[in-house]
Amino acid sequence: AETLEAVLEEAYILLHEKKISNVREILPLLEKVAQVAKPLLIVAEDIEGEVLAALVINRLQGVLKVCATKAPGFGDRRKAMLADMAVLTGGQVITEDLGIKLESIELSQLGQAKKIVVEKETTTIIEGAGNKKDINARCDQIRKQIEKATSDYDREKLQERLAKLTGGVAVIKAGAATETEMKERKDLLEDALHATRAATEEGVVPGGGVVFLRAIAEVEKARTKAKGDEKIGFDIVKNALKTPTMQIVDNSGDQGDVVVAQLLEKPEK
Repeated sequence: AETLEAVLEEAYILLHEKKISNVREILPLLEKVAQVAKPLLIVAEDIEGEVLAALVINRLQGVLKVCATKAPGFGDRRKAMLADMAVLTGGQVITEDLGIKLESIELSQLGQAKKIVVEKETTTIIEGAGNKKDINARCDQIRKQIEKATSDYDREKLQERLAKLTGGVAVIKAGAATETEMKERKDLLEDALHATRAATEEGVVPGGGVVFLRAIAEVEKARTKAKGDEKIGFDIVKNALKTPTMQIVDNSGDQGDVVVAQLLEKPEK
């Protein structure tokens, strides 16, 4: 399936606190970025229609590869998250407090990243150009704020910010002999990624039928209270719980009963 995303390689990043509503304000910066032939990501409170139209025309005409996205959060939290992004990318947040006008921005004030992936709901910055010491200092500052936070909501939002700064991004490279094979491989990788994300969010259970083996201990406890033929029923359940693992091991060319015995001897972690 086609994905709606924009990918910017070796890109500049403009971090702007307010709305951008006038084309003339941003035109000088667009010209500077076009001269160095690099893509540009604009992160701002909002992009007015006139400016957005100008950006789209520039993109369609091949003058400048540019993408715009709204800054995350609201109010003071938005300011803090923009500051996080500035540290991560080695840029500067353009705010009214600094007294910097949009039309006078230099390239040195922009953030940079090796790769940026912009999708409908998310923007991923890969290998930002920020200084590691500055990033670590920012993380320490947020950790102290988490310790002092008085509400669960504030603590949760601070933890989200910390996760965004500390979370690494892995780049998976896959090749293939044909385009068809490449698409198949890409689909397999996406399935694996979705499974991994689900596991990190919702947890996992032991594989290889081990979860059934771990249930045997509870069956044995219940068996001690059973009477007469009831014990036979519990034994049947115990044997049934061993079967999935034994079959998996047999299918792999090993001895299922031996492996099951070894697993049952190991204490549950």
